[in-house]
Amino acid sequence: MKQLICFLLLFFVPEMRSFDLVIEEIPDELFNLEVDGFLSKPVTRHGRYQRSTLNDEDSGESVEGDDKISIYSYKVRSTITSRLVNTMIQSKVENKAKHSQNLVFDVQIPKGAFIHNFTMNINGITFTSSIRERSAARQQYAQARAKGKAAGIVRSSALDTENFKAELNVPGGMKVQFEIHYQEAIRRKLGSYEYIIPLQPGRLAKHLEVDVRIIEPQGLRYVHVPNSLGDHFAGITTISKGEKKAHVSFKPTVAQQRKCPTCSATAVDGNFVVMYDVQREPKAGELEIFNGYFIHYFAPENLDPLPKNILFVIDVSGSMWGLKMKQTVEAMKTILGDLRPEDQFSIVDFNHNVRSWRDDLVAATPSQTEDAKKYIQEIHPTGGTNINEALLRAIFILKEASNLKMLDPNSVSMIVLVSDGDPTVGELKLTTIQKNVKQNIPEDVSLFSLGIGFDVDYDFLERLAHENHGMAQRIFGSQETSSQMKKFYNQVSTPLLKKVEINYPQGSVSDVTQNSFHNYFGGSEIVVAGKVDSNNVQHLQSLITATAANAEIVLETLADVEGLDEFLKKEEHADPKFTEKLWAYLTINQLMAERNLAPTAALKRNITRSILQMSLDHHIVTPFTAMLIENPEGDERMLADSPKDQKRGCCSGTLSVAPNNLDKSIPSWAKPTPTSERLLSARQAPTMSAIKQHINTVDNDPHFIIYLQKSQENICFNIDSEPGDILNLVSDPESGVLVNGQLIGAKKREDKKLATYFGKIGFYFKHKGLKVEISTETITLKDGSYSTGLSWSDTGSIIRKRLLVSVKKDSSVTITVDTEISFLVLLHRVWKNHPVNVDFLGIYIPPTNWFSSSAHGLIGQFMSEPEVRIYNERPGRDPKKPEATMEVKGHKLTVTSGLQKDYRTDQVFGTNVHCWFVHNSGKGFIDGHYKDYIVPHLYRFLRNP
Repeated sequence: MKQLICFLLLFFVPEMRSFDLVIEEIPDELFNLEVDGFLSKPVTRHGRYQRSTLNDEDSGESVEGDDKISIYSYKVRSTITSRLVNTMIQSKVENKAKHSQNLVFDVQIPKGAFIHNFTMNINGITFTSSIRERSAARQQYAQARAKGKAAGIVRSSALDTENFKAELNVPGGMKVQFEIHYQEAIRRKLGSYEYIIPLQPGRLAKHLEVDVRIIEPQGLRYVHVPNSLGDHFAGITTISKGEKKAHVSFKPTVAQQRKCPTCSATAVDGNFVVMYDVQREPKAGELEIFNGYFIHYFAPENLDPLPKNILFVIDVSGSMWGLKMKQTVEAMKTILGDLRPEDQFSIVDFNHNVRSWRDDLVAATPSQTEDAKKYIQEIHPTGGTNINEALLRAIFILKEASNLKMLDPNSVSMIVLVSDGDPTVGELKLTTIQKNVKQNIPEDVSLFSLGIGFDVDYDFLERLAHENHGMAQRIFGSQETSSQMKKFYNQVSTPLLKKVEINYPQGSVSDVTQNSFHNYFGGSEIVVAGKVDSNNVQHLQSLITATAANAEIVLETLADVEGLDEFLKKEEHADPKFTEKLWAYLTINQLMAERNLAPTAALKRNITRSILQMSLDHHIVTPFTAMLIENPEGDERMLADSPKDQKRGCCSGTLSVAPNNLDKSIPSWAKPTPTSERLLSARQAPTMSAIKQHINTVDNDPHFIIYLQKSQENICFNIDSEPGDILNLVSDPESGVLVNGQLIGAKKREDKKLATYFGKIGFYFKHKGLKVEISTETITLKDGSYSTGLSWSDTGSIIRKRLLVSVKKDSSVTITVDTEISFLVLLHRVWKNHPVNVDFLGIYIPPTNWFSSSAHGLIGQFMSEPEVRIYNERPGRDPKKPEATMEVKGHKLTVTSGLQKDYRTDQVFGTNVHCWFVHNSGKGFIDGHYKDYIVPHLYRFLRNP
């Protein structure tokens, strides 16, 4: 049976909400197909599969890479109907090699967009999707898996972009088509609508096409496609624009896709951007009514910006050192230069302490802004992170200014928080910080959050902003940090109106998503959607008023409903349900935000039920639904699931070839390799290199396997200690790395001997202040009083301070530190009522780990390899276990040839590894006595090794 696997790469890359499709198995029938083009008729055993419509497209120029992978076509087709975008991304791929290869389909999706369909065509068999309540879908998935049918799972984590990634192990000669559909509402920013398509096919494509249709009943003012992919593609995009619709087409040939005339790499790698705006009459809003729903766009223009009172709260802790601080300083210098003379401002910077550039607000005069730039320039990041006190200081400054009547009544006040980390000093509990801010911040002050880098708890910053009338944005720590910060600031820095109330005629609408908005900012747009009472359409079209704290605006909304209806029905590319879809999209997003802020569990449950029902009604994947992917007969199933939020995301490149492995978050040395036979004699047993890579192991009783690179030998020993003892495995005070394991005993003795195993393993990374504790029940990461964790029933990851903990459900945990050190822990489960055995852990440590020369411990001491000589091999008491003499550390030891188990390749039976066994708990091979390695608690370094 062939394997079809897909996974999420969770390592130091921009964080994304990640959908990871893992397909355990596809049926044999899919591999009994005639392969003569994408339109291939399957040869079925039971007549279960239907013919596909996957057509083979051809062009004259070859795009086949050295790996024999070809993209026949890569297409993006989008339809924008009154700001609602439906996007389809389709990729047709063939593996022309004679051997199987892992093909990765990877697309980035804007945060807030909803996936509503995904299909795969595997050599003529089409798998389609449906949206189900999550528990029901999981049950159907479990039933399919129990019967040996196809099954899979998708994960998500709430970050800045969604990443849908599928990896398939595709046999030679097989063809695959992926197709994903999602929808989003594009928002008006800085005077225009911007639709962004991440265009990263990963390699040359015979047919590459981006096709965007724009239908705007309000009328199009302009359509512009900036040269965002680079000068290489200048002049290739075509734009056709009419009064109310436009067509954008981008079709580079294979020659145009090449980075250079002789290059095999593609130059298509970036964002394809379409910008446009609609015609705007001298009124503040546009009302569109269609199919029982209304959409109201509210974007008043020609208003002078209001004065603003702004507090910049900047994290200057040690983690901001280097490029992040440099880019923050550059961005702040530009932002300070953009302040208007009528604005007032100050700066609060914080690490473990909190300082103010000025204790009160000052006018943004040239001399003051220059002085503030010098202050920012001289900051040197160091110390911890005291977010709570910093925000309370900023709030205090604004409240004092208000009490002293220093603020213009028509001005707006805001706080901009810039941070790259979680709190480590002062108040550490995130919910308490939220409560403190909410209780102290005035109602008319908005809080904006900029989260920089990979470690920041973006969910916390987002909740903090949304609770206080603001918004949040992830700023990736890179060369683009400065421009990203400036772009975000430009979006929120020109307030036009204060609190806005839109008043609809009574009795004309229902289920309105929102009708009040706080701090309307320039260049933006307020969108309101709802259901229309059919008897009151004309009533709704009467005058609607919008009242703001500093102005009153009349919204003339005499939309031609019949004309809109006729126009949309004639336009073949328009989405006839755009009003309903946009209402559902806005409502679900609003409910998700309300759920995050719900003060009681009962209210949260009610909101969850509403989200679930709307998700099912409108075929949308949310955290409370799952996408069930099935063949036409419904007997082969995969599951696209989005359980609780997790951190980390991945990479670009829509099509790539990956090594045949399970999870790229697992280092290469830790990945399984198939073995042909489980039981071999000692002389035939594979060495560690036959498994995958030489490794140091402690597993089972606990049995140690130490690989000695110089002598190319594996040396084994067992530790016969007592349950409850804690053994030191690695103790390296210089690099600050500690690994200890606590023993548990079997349920009863066998042959007068009580077997012991590792029931808990503790990792301590002193220089980071992080502890990771792995038991047979949970995986916990601790940072001071902060603690977070996963259970073995999860598949997910935790990352903090460049330490990544990746959990593979009921299987393994991988810990990776700064890409230099990694560990693998395996979980061994036994039958719950087993009369003897218990659940236990095994640990695998590569000799390539970077430790200092002072490293010690039962494993750590062998990072500096001793000289070993093995000779005089002779028959032993057991004919199958020869003996030999080993010279090591001045000792002559009798060692026995035998087999131990490496469980990376097979967690049930293990793989036999030949080694020379040292008796008496490693006496003579390890330094001192094994009892010297017993420590008093799980995070104690070894003393005087």
